[in-house]
Amino acid sequence: MPILNRAAELQDEVTSWRRQIHKHPELLFDVVKTAAFVADKLREFGCDEVVPGIGRTGVVGIIRGHRPGNRTIGLRADMDALPLNETTGKPWSSTVAGKMHACGHDGHTAMLLGAAKYLAETRNFAGSVAVIFQPAEEGGGGGNLMVQDGMMERFGIAEVYGLHNLPGLPAGEFAIRKGPIMASTDEFSITVTGRGGHAAQPHRTVDPIAIATQMISSLQLIASRNADPLQSIVVSVTKFNAGFASNIIPDAATFGGTVRTLKPEMRDLAEKRLREIAAGLAAAHLAEAEVRYVRNYPVTVNHAAETAHAIEAATAIAGLDKVDPETDPMMGGEDFSYMLNARPGAFIFLGNGESANLHNPNYDFNDEIIPHGISYWVKLAENRLA
Repeated sequence: MPILNRAAELQDEVTSWRRQIHKHPELLFDVVKTAAFVADKLREFGCDEVVPGIGRTGVVGIIRGHRPGNRTIGLRADMDALPLNETTGKPWSSTVAGKMHACGHDGHTAMLLGAAKYLAETRNFAGSVAVIFQPAEEGGGGGNLMVQDGMMERFGIAEVYGLHNLPGLPAGEFAIRKGPIMASTDEFSITVTGRGGHAAQPHRTVDPIAIATQMISSLQLIASRNADPLQSIVVSVTKFNAGFASNIIPDAATFGGTVRTLKPEMRDLAEKRLREIAAGLAAAHLAEAEVRYVRNYPVTVNHAAETAHAIEAATAIAGLDKVDPETDPMMGGEDFSYMLNARPGAFIFLGNGESANLHNPNYDFNDEIIPHGISYWVKLAENRLA
């Protein structure tokens, strides 16, 4: 089955929704207008239930099929934007300074709304479809809050599926893999406290900047010398703060960044070695190190059977040669991981074509892939609830 005729017919309407959302971006849990727009559309489509306020500002719509059935599958899209100033110059550019949809969540939301409209019109399945619109994917853990709110139990969701656009992958093509597909995203900060003094008399100080720079270099040994070379660990230092004058060695220096892994045991190893390296180098140089380590999103792990279901649906839409079933995992993070920890499911990528990269101020979602996304959601739902 190629792209659904009805999905192609809906493209202009869904594009208008996408661009409206794009013009009015909202961050984290503050997606009040976007969530209201989504809820209004779901009611307009005739969804059997429309429930706002899940995970603070998330929305869930329930669509029941014409045929009896007890199973419910969940289809999830994210709604939040990023704190960036848009530079695309498009007519539908962000109207809000310092906020833009630079990751395509506007497109994800619009495509799932399009699928909801189609499914509410046809209802050619047995059981129910839960369309899930999530806040705060970009660092807020909105997916986790929706799970903690009892979403899976409340709506009887048995399986859950997610989709994300991917720049660089040809438009309309799909990529997926079973097992780990995106990384855990931990954050750390280390404050080195020494003894400040005159820059001309370093021997009378314990220089926290010199010690911190040694720590930064040594942290790279976690990946190159502590981890199995066939495993994936990325330790990135992304900020450094110290000092206030050119002739003063400060008392303290603070730096921080992220640790990304694809397996829980690698996550444990990375945290353990980071703490040991900081403590050891601080002690060696008569300083102190305070480590703050926060475990954020877990590894996004696709379940084998559900990955096969996703591949089947994507292949029906795009063709066998346009679906990569063994794509390389990515070291970016995704809080759909919390939903996959709660229920079996799978996360798939849909090609956005040759666009600017995600989280870039010149990025824009490719509206030409909207029918592909709608068709994938519909085919997946009808297959799983046949």
